Amino acid sequence: MKRISNINPLGEERPNPSEQERQKLRWERLQRERDEAYQMLVELCNFGEYDMAQQLANRHFNWGYEVVDGIVMERIN
Repeated sequence: MKRISNINPLGEERPNPSEQERQKLRWERLQRERDEAYQMLVELCNFGEYDMAQQLANRHFNWGYEVVDGIVMERIN
């Protein structure tokens, strides 16, 4: 880590990622959000909150999950 006195405010900027790198970062972020959503739905089901988990899965259709008989499953299109 650089000391503040060694940082040139007019110097090099952070390089802009290429479109391919942006796409990869976007995909990784979406995958991480989807994994977190799955974990949240599973925890709700473990607590016996099946209706709440179903409502949450329906509200966030883009996650790709549904709750069937208290079990979190991938939604089949």
